[in-house]
Amino acid sequence: MNKVILMGRLTRDPEVRYTQGDNQMAIARYTLAVDRRFSRGGGDDNNTADFISCVAFGKSGEFAERYLRKGTKIAVTGRIQTGSYTNKDGVKVYTTDVVVEDQEFAESKNSSGNNSNGGFDANYGGGSSNSQSAPMAAGDGFMNIPDGIDEELPFN
Repeated sequence: MNKVILMGRLTRDPEVRYTQGDNQMAIARYTLAVDRRFSRGGGDDNNTADFISCVAFGKSGEFAERYLRKGTKIAVTGRIQTGSYTNKDGVKVYTTDVVVEDQEFAESKNSSGNNSNGGFDANYGGGSSNSQSAPMAAGDGFMNIPDGIDEELPFN
């Protein structure tokens, strides 16, 4: 079984590219800083981070482009994929990425400042192609869904 679950913060805004051709597909790449706790015998807990490369395809890539920003705390599930290529100097480079299957916000907008849209589930995928801004949180902590988007929601 190849399954990964991570929670961390984006180190920078996602880098998004689209494939060529009639059926363009978004490919978003981002790096998550994931805290790692360890103890060095003295009992003091120290924090350090691992920096995990992630790649999201299709609707997940579009979601990353639209809503994810540097500092956003997200939870990701996916699978590890390894690969290799030869760089311009003729050296073989090995890669390890997490291919994102699911991503969602891991904290509310209020607790992270202006970096995330807490509570808005990444599984939704955003199906519409118009350029509207992210839904804003109402005073009760729930997201306001823009008019005309309700027919796209999977739970009508």
